[in-house]
Amino acid sequence: MSVKVQICRRLKDLTRDDLEKLTKTELVDKVIQLQSYNRQLKNILHKKLNESDNDDMIKLTESGELSKNSGTEGVESTETMTTIEPNQEKSLSRKFDFSKTFKRHVLLKLLYFGWNYQGFACQEDSNNTIEFHLFKALTRTCLIESRSSANYHRCGRTDKEVSAFCQVISIDLRSKFPEEHQFEEGYLEKEFDYCGIMNRVLPKNIRCISWMPIRNYLFSARFDCVTRTYRYFFPKGNLNISAMQDACKLLQRHTDFRNLCKMDVHNGVTNYVRHIEAANVRLCPHENESKNKGYAMHYLEIKANAFLWHQIRCIMAVLLLVGQEKEEPSVINELLNVEKNPCKPQYTPAVGFPLNLYHCEFRDKSEQKAMNESRQDIKDIRDLTKWLHSENNLRRLIENLQSEWSRAQIKATMIRSTLYDLEQLLEKQFNAIDVNFQISLLQEDVKCRSYQKLMNRKRCESLNNRIEHFVKKQRLTVPKQKDSVEVQEFSMP
Repeated sequence: MSVKVQICRRLKDLTRDDLEKLTKTELVDKVIQLQSYNRQLKNILHKKLNESDNDDMIKLTESGELSKNSGTEGVESTETMTTIEPNQEKSLSRKFDFSKTFKRHVLLKLLYFGWNYQGFACQEDSNNTIEFHLFKALTRTCLIESRSSANYHRCGRTDKEVSAFCQVISIDLRSKFPEEHQFEEGYLEKEFDYCGIMNRVLPKNIRCISWMPIRNYLFSARFDCVTRTYRYFFPKGNLNISAMQDACKLLQRHTDFRNLCKMDVHNGVTNYVRHIEAANVRLCPHENESKNKGYAMHYLEIKANAFLWHQIRCIMAVLLLVGQEKEEPSVINELLNVEKNPCKPQYTPAVGFPLNLYHCEFRDKSEQKAMNESRQDIKDIRDLTKWLHSENNLRRLIENLQSEWSRAQIKATMIRSTLYDLEQLLEKQFNAIDVNFQISLLQEDVKCRSYQKLMNRKRCESLNNRIEHFVKKQRLTVPKQKDSVEVQEFSMP
Protein backbone atom coordinates (compact mmCIF):
# COMPACT_ATOMS: atom_id res chain seq x y z
CA MET A 1 0.00 0.00 0.00
CA SER A 2 1.43 3.36 -1.06
CA VAL A 3 0.58 6.52 0.87
CA LYS A 4 1.52 10.13 0.31
CA VAL A 5 1.94 12.78 2.97
CA GLN A 6 2.31 16.53 2.82
CA ILE A 7 4.07 18.82 5.29
CA CYS A 8 1.75 21.45 6.73
CA ARG A 9 3.26 24.87 6.14
CA ARG A 10 4.18 27.02 9.08
CA LEU A 11 3.58 30.74 9.19
CA LYS A 12 7.03 31.61 7.85
CA ASP A 13 6.25 29.56 4.71
CA LEU A 14 2.87 31.18 4.02
CA THR A 15 2.56 33.54 1.09
CA ARG A 16 0.55 36.75 1.11
CA ASP A 17 -2.30 34.97 -0.68
CA ASP A 18 -2.30 32.24 1.99
CA LEU A 19 -2.48 34.83 4.78
CA GLU A 20 -5.37 36.68 3.14
CA LYS A 21 -7.39 33.47 3.17
CA LEU A 22 -7.10 33.12 6.97
CA THR A 23 -9.90 34.30 9.24
CA LYS A 24 -9.39 37.04 11.82
CA THR A 25 -9.28 34.46 14.62
CA GLU A 26 -6.66 32.40 12.75
CA LEU A 27 -4.53 35.50 12.16
CA VAL A 28 -4.70 36.46 15.86
CA ASP A 29 -3.62 32.92 16.80
CA LYS A 30 -0.68 33.13 14.42
CA VAL A 31 0.43 36.48 15.84
CA ILE A 32 0.28 35.11 19.39
CA GLN A 33 2.35 32.09 18.31
CA LEU A 34 4.92 34.37 16.69
CA GLN A 35 5.19 36.55 19.79
CA SER A 36 5.80 33.47 21.95
CA TYR A 37 8.36 32.13 19.49
CA ASN A 38 10.20 35.48 19.37
CA ARG A 39 10.43 35.61 23.17
CA GLN A 40 11.90 32.11 23.26
CA LEU A 41 14.34 32.90 20.46
CA LYS A 42 15.40 36.16 22.14
CA ASN A 43 16.22 34.31 25.37
CA ILE A 44 18.20 31.65 23.52
CA LEU A 45 20.18 34.20 21.51
CA HIS A 46 20.87 36.31 24.57
CA LYS A 47 22.29 33.28 26.37
CA LYS A 48 24.25 31.59 23.61
CA LEU A 49 25.46 34.28 21.21
CA ASN A 50 26.92 36.38 24.01
CA GLU A 51 29.04 33.40 25.09
CA SER A 52 30.27 32.38 21.62
CA ASP A 53 32.29 35.37 20.40
CA ASN A 54 33.99 37.68 22.92
CA ASP A 55 35.39 39.85 20.15
CA ASP A 56 32.02 40.74 18.67
CA MET A 57 29.44 40.27 21.41
CA ILE A 58 25.88 41.45 20.88
CA LYS A 59 22.96 41.76 23.25
CA LEU A 60 19.25 41.88 22.66
CA THR A 61 17.45 44.94 23.95
CA GLU A 62 14.00 44.67 25.42
CA SER A 63 12.54 45.91 22.14
CA GLY A 64 14.17 43.02 20.27
CA GLU A 65 16.77 45.13 18.44
CA LEU A 66 20.48 44.40 18.40
CA SER A 67 22.89 46.77 20.11
CA LYS A 68 26.64 46.75 20.80
CA ASN A 69 27.90 45.94 24.28
CA SER A 70 27.44 48.68 26.81
CA GLY A 71 29.57 49.41 29.84
CA THR A 72 33.34 49.65 29.89
CA GLU A 73 33.87 48.01 26.50
CA GLY A 74 31.46 50.44 24.88
CA VAL A 75 33.25 53.43 26.40
CA GLU A 76 36.62 52.17 25.19
CA SER A 77 35.35 51.62 21.67
CA THR A 78 33.82 55.12 21.61
CA GLU A 79 37.07 56.69 22.69
CA THR A 80 38.93 54.72 20.05
CA MET A 81 36.57 55.90 17.33
CA THR A 82 37.11 59.55 18.26
CA THR A 83 40.85 59.22 17.57
CA ILE A 84 40.33 57.93 14.00
CA GLU A 85 41.04 60.55 11.35
CA PRO A 86 38.29 61.39 8.83
CA ASN A 87 40.12 59.76 5.91
CA GLN A 88 40.71 56.61 7.92
CA GLU A 89 37.06 56.45 9.00
CA LYS A 90 35.98 56.84 5.39
CA SER A 91 38.22 53.95 4.28
CA LEU A 92 36.98 51.74 7.12
CA SER A 93 33.34 52.25 6.15
CA ARG A 94 33.98 51.64 2.43
CA LYS A 95 32.32 48.44 1.20
CA PHE A 96 33.75 46.01 -1.33
CA ASP A 97 32.16 46.53 -4.76
CA PHE A 98 31.26 43.08 -6.06
CA SER A 99 29.69 44.53 -9.22
CA LYS A 100 33.19 45.11 -10.59
CA THR A 101 34.40 41.54 -10.00
CA PHE A 102 34.15 38.22 -11.86
CA LYS A 103 32.77 34.94 -10.48
CA ARG A 104 33.50 31.28 -11.02
CA HIS A 105 31.71 28.12 -9.85
CA VAL A 106 33.93 25.79 -7.80
CA LEU A 107 33.97 22.81 -5.50
CA LEU A 108 35.80 23.25 -2.19
CA LYS A 109 37.08 20.21 -0.30
CA LEU A 110 37.05 20.77 3.48
CA LEU A 111 38.57 18.95 6.43
CA TYR A 112 37.27 19.53 9.95
CA PHE A 113 37.16 17.87 13.34
CA GLY A 114 33.64 18.35 14.66
CA TRP A 115 34.22 17.23 18.24
CA ASN A 116 33.69 20.71 19.70
CA TYR A 117 30.99 21.91 17.28
CA GLN A 118 27.21 21.65 17.22
CA GLY A 119 27.21 20.16 13.72
CA PHE A 120 27.93 21.40 10.22
CA ALA A 121 24.75 23.31 9.30
CA CYS A 122 24.03 26.81 10.62
CA GLN A 123 21.60 27.04 13.54
CA GLU A 124 19.56 30.00 14.65
CA ASP A 125 20.35 29.45 18.34
CA SER A 126 24.13 28.87 18.09
CA ASN A 127 27.18 30.20 16.28
CA ASN A 128 29.18 27.10 17.19
CA THR A 129 28.79 25.36 13.81
CA ILE A 130 31.19 24.60 10.97
CA GLU A 131 29.04 26.47 8.45
CA PHE A 132 28.99 29.62 10.58
CA HIS A 133 32.79 29.80 10.63
CA LEU A 134 32.96 28.88 6.95
CA PHE A 135 30.74 31.76 5.81
CA LYS A 136 32.37 34.10 8.28
CA ALA A 137 35.70 33.38 6.53
CA LEU A 138 34.20 33.64 3.04
CA THR A 139 32.63 37.04 3.69
CA ARG A 140 35.58 38.37 5.67
CA THR A 141 37.94 37.60 2.76
CA CYS A 142 35.42 39.05 0.25
CA LEU A 143 35.28 35.79 -1.70
CA ILE A 144 31.47 36.02 -1.60
CA GLU A 145 29.06 38.86 -1.00
CA SER A 146 26.48 36.83 0.93
CA ARG A 147 25.31 33.28 1.38
CA SER A 148 22.05 33.93 -0.44
CA SER A 149 23.86 35.05 -3.61
CA ALA A 150 26.64 32.43 -3.51
CA ASN A 151 24.83 29.50 -5.23
CA TYR A 152 25.80 27.30 -2.30
CA HIS A 153 25.23 23.57 -1.73
CA ARG A 154 26.84 21.12 0.69
CA CYS A 155 27.52 17.44 0.07
CA GLY A 156 26.61 16.21 3.56
CA ARG A 157 25.07 17.60 6.71
CA THR A 158 27.09 16.11 9.57
CA ASP A 159 25.61 16.11 13.07
CA LYS A 160 27.00 17.34 16.38
CA GLU A 161 30.56 16.08 17.11
CA VAL A 162 30.84 14.38 13.69
CA SER A 163 33.96 15.16 11.63
CA ALA A 164 34.73 15.17 7.92
CA PHE A 165 37.90 14.29 6.05
CA CYS A 166 36.20 15.08 2.74
CA GLN A 167 33.30 17.50 3.05
CA VAL A 168 32.63 19.12 -0.34
CA ILE A 169 30.64 22.28 -1.05
CA SER A 170 29.73 23.92 -4.37
CA ILE A 171 29.78 27.72 -4.43
CA ASP A 172 30.38 30.80 -6.60
CA LEU A 173 33.58 32.60 -5.59
CA ARG A 174 35.17 35.85 -6.69
CA SER A 175 37.63 35.37 -9.54
CA LYS A 176 40.45 37.39 -11.07
CA PHE A 177 39.43 36.55 -14.63
CA PRO A 178 36.35 36.69 -16.90
CA GLU A 179 34.49 33.47 -17.73
CA GLU A 180 36.06 33.00 -21.18
CA HIS A 181 39.57 32.66 -19.65
CA GLN A 182 38.80 30.86 -16.40
CA PHE A 183 39.63 27.34 -17.63
CA GLU A 184 42.84 28.11 -19.47
CA GLU A 185 45.89 26.54 -17.84
CA GLY A 186 47.89 29.72 -17.42
CA TYR A 187 45.00 31.58 -15.84
CA LEU A 188 44.25 28.74 -13.40
CA GLU A 189 47.79 28.99 -12.04
CA LYS A 190 47.32 32.72 -11.44
CA GLU A 191 43.87 32.41 -9.83
CA PHE A 192 43.28 33.30 -6.18
CA ASP A 193 44.73 30.80 -3.71
CA TYR A 194 41.27 30.10 -2.32
CA CYS A 195 42.43 27.51 0.23
CA GLY A 196 45.33 29.61 1.49
CA ILE A 197 43.16 32.71 1.81
CA MET A 198 40.46 30.89 3.78
CA ASN A 199 42.83 28.91 6.00
CA ARG A 200 44.38 32.14 7.27
CA VAL A 201 41.08 33.13 8.89
CA LEU A 202 39.40 29.77 9.62
CA PRO A 203 39.77 28.07 13.03
CA LYS A 204 42.70 25.66 13.06
CA ASN A 205 40.45 22.58 13.23
CA ILE A 206 38.61 23.62 10.03
CA ARG A 207 40.77 23.56 6.89
CA CYS A 208 40.28 23.91 3.14
CA ILE A 209 42.30 21.20 1.33
CA SER A 210 41.76 21.90 -2.38
CA TRP A 211 39.41 23.40 -4.95
CA MET A 212 38.08 22.41 -8.37
CA PRO A 213 36.78 24.74 -11.11
CA ILE A 214 33.39 23.60 -12.45
CA ARG A 215 32.06 24.42 -15.92
CA ASN A 216 28.33 24.21 -15.17
CA TYR A 217 27.12 26.85 -12.69
CA LEU A 218 24.27 24.54 -11.69
CA PHE A 219 26.55 21.66 -10.65
CA SER A 220 25.54 20.83 -7.08
CA ALA A 221 27.67 19.22 -4.39
CA ARG A 222 24.43 17.84 -2.94
CA PHE A 223 22.37 16.69 -5.93
CA ASP A 224 25.28 15.57 -8.15
CA CYS A 225 26.97 13.46 -5.46
CA VAL A 226 26.48 9.77 -6.27
CA THR A 227 28.03 8.11 -3.20
CA ARG A 228 29.11 9.08 0.31
CA THR A 229 31.48 7.01 2.43
CA TYR A 230 31.63 7.27 6.22
CA ARG A 231 34.08 5.74 8.68
CA TYR A 232 33.48 5.06 12.36
CA PHE A 233 36.65 4.42 14.41
CA PHE A 234 36.71 2.21 17.51
CA PRO A 235 39.14 0.08 19.59
CA LYS A 236 38.82 -3.69 19.45
CA GLY A 237 38.36 -4.20 23.19
CA ASN A 238 36.61 -7.52 23.70
CA LEU A 239 34.76 -7.40 20.36
CA ASN A 240 34.36 -10.34 18.00
CA ILE A 241 35.39 -8.60 14.77
CA SER A 242 34.51 -11.62 12.62
CA ALA A 243 30.89 -11.58 13.87
CA MET A 244 30.66 -7.85 13.15
CA GLN A 245 31.90 -8.44 9.60
CA ASP A 246 29.25 -11.13 9.09
CA ALA A 247 26.57 -8.68 10.26
CA CYS A 248 27.85 -6.03 7.84
CA LYS A 249 27.26 -8.37 4.89
CA LEU A 250 23.56 -8.54 5.78
CA LEU A 251 23.17 -4.74 5.55
CA GLN A 252 23.53 -4.89 1.77
CA ARG A 253 20.55 -7.22 1.39
CA HIS A 254 17.98 -4.71 2.64
CA THR A 255 16.74 -1.27 1.65
CA ASP A 256 14.28 -0.10 4.32
CA PHE A 257 16.25 1.15 7.36
CA ARG A 258 13.44 2.60 9.49
CA ASN A 259 14.54 0.38 12.41
CA LEU A 260 18.20 1.43 12.08
CA CYS A 261 17.88 5.21 12.19
CA LYS A 262 16.17 8.02 14.06
CA MET A 263 12.86 8.66 12.31
CA ASP A 264 12.15 12.27 11.40
CA VAL A 265 8.46 11.95 10.57
CA HIS A 266 7.46 15.39 11.90
CA ASN A 267 9.59 16.97 9.14
CA GLY A 268 7.83 14.93 6.48
CA VAL A 269 10.46 12.17 6.14
CA THR A 270 8.49 9.00 5.47
CA ASN A 271 10.75 7.30 2.93
CA TYR A 272 13.41 5.23 4.70
CA VAL A 273 14.71 3.33 1.69
CA ARG A 274 18.48 3.61 1.22
CA HIS A 275 20.88 1.48 -0.82
CA ILE A 276 24.12 0.47 0.92
CA GLU A 277 26.77 -0.41 -1.65
CA ALA A 278 29.40 -1.68 0.78
CA ALA A 279 29.90 -2.13 4.52
CA ASN A 280 32.81 -3.73 6.34
CA VAL A 281 34.90 -3.62 9.53
CA ARG A 282 38.65 -3.27 8.97
CA LEU A 283 41.84 -2.93 10.99
CA CYS A 284 43.33 0.56 10.77
CA PRO A 285 46.58 0.84 8.76
CA HIS A 286 49.82 0.58 10.75
CA GLU A 287 48.00 -1.22 13.59
CA ASN A 288 49.33 -4.51 15.02
CA GLU A 289 46.39 -6.47 16.40
CA SER A 290 48.49 -9.25 17.96
CA LYS A 291 50.69 -6.74 19.76
CA ASN A 292 48.10 -4.19 20.86
CA LYS A 293 45.38 -6.73 21.69
CA GLY A 294 42.29 -4.83 22.85
CA TYR A 295 43.85 -1.47 22.02
CA ALA A 296 44.13 -2.09 18.26
CA MET A 297 42.02 0.45 16.36
CA HIS A 298 39.45 -0.65 13.77
CA TYR A 299 36.86 1.19 11.72
CA LEU A 300 33.48 0.54 10.15
CA GLU A 301 33.42 1.75 6.56
CA ILE A 302 30.02 2.13 4.97
CA LYS A 303 29.20 3.45 1.50
CA ALA A 304 25.79 4.45 0.15
CA ASN A 305 24.02 6.92 -2.08
CA ALA A 306 22.64 8.74 0.97
CA PHE A 307 22.04 8.22 4.68
CA LEU A 308 19.24 8.74 7.17
CA TRP A 309 19.39 10.67 10.44
CA HIS A 310 21.68 8.74 12.87
CA GLN A 311 21.62 5.74 10.53
CA ILE A 312 25.33 4.87 10.90
CA ARG A 313 25.29 5.46 14.67
CA CYS A 314 22.32 3.09 15.01
CA ILE A 315 24.03 0.49 12.81
CA MET A 316 27.18 0.82 14.91
CA ALA A 317 25.20 0.41 18.15
CA VAL A 318 23.84 -2.92 16.92
CA LEU A 319 27.24 -4.02 15.58
CA LEU A 320 28.79 -3.38 19.00
CA LEU A 321 26.19 -5.67 20.56
CA VAL A 322 27.00 -8.30 17.94
CA GLY A 323 30.73 -7.86 18.60
CA GLN A 324 30.15 -8.35 22.33
CA GLU A 325 28.27 -11.56 21.41
CA LYS A 326 25.14 -10.29 23.10
CA GLU A 327 23.34 -10.53 19.75
CA GLU A 328 23.73 -12.82 16.75
CA PRO A 329 24.63 -11.29 13.35
CA SER A 330 21.18 -12.40 12.15
CA VAL A 331 19.62 -9.66 14.31
CA ILE A 332 20.30 -7.36 11.34
CA ASN A 333 17.85 -9.40 9.27
CA GLU A 334 15.27 -9.20 12.06
CA LEU A 335 15.58 -5.41 12.41
CA LEU A 336 15.39 -4.78 8.66
CA ASN A 337 12.41 -7.06 8.10
CA VAL A 338 9.89 -4.22 8.48
CA GLU A 339 6.93 -6.42 7.56
CA LYS A 340 7.63 -8.72 10.48
CA ASN A 341 8.95 -5.99 12.80
CA PRO A 342 7.33 -2.65 11.92
CA CYS A 343 8.21 -1.17 15.33
CA LYS A 344 11.82 -0.37 16.25
CA PRO A 345 13.14 -1.87 19.52
CA GLN A 346 14.33 0.72 22.02
CA TYR A 347 18.10 1.20 21.97
CA THR A 348 20.53 4.13 22.03
CA PRO A 349 22.71 5.06 19.02
CA ALA A 350 26.48 4.87 19.43
CA VAL A 351 28.23 8.15 20.32
CA GLY A 352 28.96 10.55 17.45
CA PHE A 353 32.54 11.76 17.83
CA PRO A 354 34.29 8.72 16.20
CA LEU A 355 32.27 9.21 12.98
CA ASN A 356 33.53 11.12 9.94
CA LEU A 357 32.51 11.76 6.34
CA TYR A 358 35.48 10.10 4.67
CA HIS A 359 34.90 10.35 0.91
CA CYS A 360 32.44 11.66 -1.70
CA GLU A 361 32.08 10.77 -5.38
CA PHE A 362 30.42 12.94 -8.03
CA ARG A 363 29.04 12.33 -11.51
CA ASP A 364 31.09 13.78 -14.36
CA LYS A 365 28.14 15.57 -15.92
CA SER A 366 25.55 17.30 -13.79
CA GLU A 367 21.93 16.23 -14.03
CA GLN A 368 20.94 19.82 -13.37
CA LYS A 369 19.84 21.65 -16.51
CA ALA A 370 22.83 23.44 -18.01
CA MET A 371 22.69 27.23 -17.96
CA ASN A 372 24.21 27.64 -21.41
CA GLU A 373 22.35 25.08 -23.52
CA SER A 374 23.04 27.11 -26.65
CA ARG A 375 26.81 26.82 -26.20
CA GLN A 376 27.76 23.72 -28.21
CA ASP A 377 31.42 23.96 -27.21
CA ILE A 378 30.70 23.01 -23.58
CA LYS A 379 27.59 20.90 -24.05
CA ASP A 380 29.40 17.55 -24.19
CA ILE A 381 32.36 18.40 -21.94
CA ARG A 382 32.70 17.05 -18.40
CA ASP A 383 31.59 19.48 -15.70
CA LEU A 384 34.28 18.15 -13.37
CA THR A 385 37.87 19.15 -14.01
CA LYS A 386 40.58 18.27 -11.47
CA TRP A 387 41.34 19.11 -7.87
CA LEU A 388 43.87 21.92 -7.57
CA HIS A 389 46.30 21.86 -4.64
CA SER A 390 48.87 24.26 -3.30
CA GLU A 391 52.14 22.80 -2.03
CA ASN A 392 52.51 25.49 0.64
CA ASN A 393 48.94 25.01 1.78
CA LEU A 394 49.36 21.22 2.04
CA ARG A 395 52.61 21.63 3.97
CA ARG A 396 50.97 23.98 6.47
CA LEU A 397 48.02 21.60 6.79
CA ILE A 398 50.29 18.64 7.48
CA GLU A 399 52.30 20.65 10.01
CA ASN A 400 49.12 21.67 11.79
CA LEU A 401 47.80 18.10 11.92
CA GLN A 402 51.15 16.75 13.06
CA SER A 403 51.04 19.17 15.99
CA GLU A 404 47.52 18.04 16.85
CA TRP A 405 48.58 14.39 16.52
CA SER A 406 51.58 14.94 18.80
CA ARG A 407 49.39 16.52 21.46
CA ALA A 408 46.82 13.71 21.32
CA GLN A 409 49.43 10.94 21.03
CA ILE A 410 51.41 12.18 24.02
CA LYS A 411 48.26 12.12 26.13
CA ALA A 412 47.29 8.70 24.79
CA THR A 413 50.78 7.31 25.47
CA MET A 414 50.77 8.63 29.03
CA ILE A 415 47.40 6.99 29.68
CA ARG A 416 48.51 3.79 27.95
CA SER A 417 51.68 3.63 30.06
CA THR A 418 49.63 3.96 33.24
CA LEU A 419 47.23 1.28 32.02
CA TYR A 420 50.12 -1.09 31.34
CA ASP A 421 51.43 -0.72 34.89
CA LEU A 422 47.99 -1.20 36.41
CA GLU A 423 47.24 -4.25 34.24
CA GLN A 424 50.55 -5.82 35.25
CA LEU A 425 49.75 -5.15 38.92
CA LEU A 426 46.29 -6.69 38.57
CA GLU A 427 47.69 -9.81 36.94
CA LYS A 428 50.46 -10.16 39.55
CA GLN A 429 48.32 -9.57 42.62
CA PHE A 430 45.07 -11.27 41.61
CA ASN A 431 46.00 -13.39 38.60
CA ALA A 432 43.38 -11.54 36.54
CA ILE A 433 43.89 -10.78 32.84
CA ASP A 434 41.98 -9.51 29.80
CA VAL A 435 40.21 -6.51 31.31
CA ASN A 436 38.79 -4.94 28.13
CA PHE A 437 36.32 -2.10 28.59
CA GLN A 438 37.65 0.10 25.80
CA ILE A 439 34.36 0.22 23.88
CA SER A 440 32.13 1.11 26.86
CA LEU A 441 32.62 4.79 26.00
CA LEU A 442 30.83 4.26 22.68
CA GLN A 443 27.64 2.94 24.26
CA GLU A 444 25.30 5.27 26.12
CA ASP A 445 22.72 2.64 27.06
CA VAL A 446 21.76 2.29 30.70
CA LYS A 447 23.86 -0.52 32.16
CA CYS A 448 21.63 -3.39 33.36
CA ARG A 449 22.61 -6.36 35.46
CA SER A 450 21.13 -8.77 32.95
CA TYR A 451 21.14 -8.06 29.24
CA GLN A 452 17.81 -8.02 27.41
CA LYS A 453 17.82 -9.07 23.76
CA LEU A 454 16.95 -6.38 21.23
CA MET A 455 13.93 -8.14 19.79
CA ASN A 456 12.50 -8.66 23.30
CA ARG A 457 12.65 -5.00 24.30
CA LYS A 458 9.86 -2.48 24.33
CA ARG A 459 9.05 -1.11 20.88
CA CYS A 460 8.78 2.41 19.54
CA GLU A 461 5.77 3.51 17.53
CA SER A 462 5.51 2.23 13.97
CA LEU A 463 5.90 4.58 11.02
CA ASN A 464 2.15 4.39 10.37
CA ASN A 465 1.32 5.36 13.96
CA ARG A 466 3.76 8.28 13.89
CA ILE A 467 2.21 9.61 10.71
CA GLU A 468 -1.27 9.39 12.26
CA HIS A 469 0.06 11.19 15.36
CA PHE A 470 1.43 14.15 13.38
CA VAL A 471 -1.68 14.27 11.20
CA LYS A 472 -3.71 14.75 14.39
CA LYS A 473 -1.20 17.43 15.48
CA GLN A 474 -1.76 19.10 12.08
CA ARG A 475 1.94 18.84 11.25
CA LEU A 476 1.21 16.50 8.32
CA THR A 477 -1.71 15.94 6.00
CA VAL A 478 -2.60 13.06 3.70
CA PRO A 479 -3.52 14.80 0.43
CA LYS A 480 -5.79 13.44 -2.23
CA GLN A 481 -4.46 11.49 -5.19
CA LYS A 482 -4.17 14.59 -7.41
CA ASP A 483 -2.13 16.62 -4.92
CA SER A 484 1.59 16.57 -5.71
CA VAL A 485 3.15 19.39 -3.71
CA GLU A 486 5.82 18.47 -1.14
CA VAL A 487 4.92 14.77 -1.07
CA GLN A 488 6.92 11.68 -0.17
CA GLU A 489 5.92 8.05 -0.56
CA PHE A 490 6.33 5.21 1.88
CA SER A 491 5.19 1.60 2.01
CA MET A 492 2.78 0.69 4.76
CA PRO A 493 3.94 -2.40 6.69
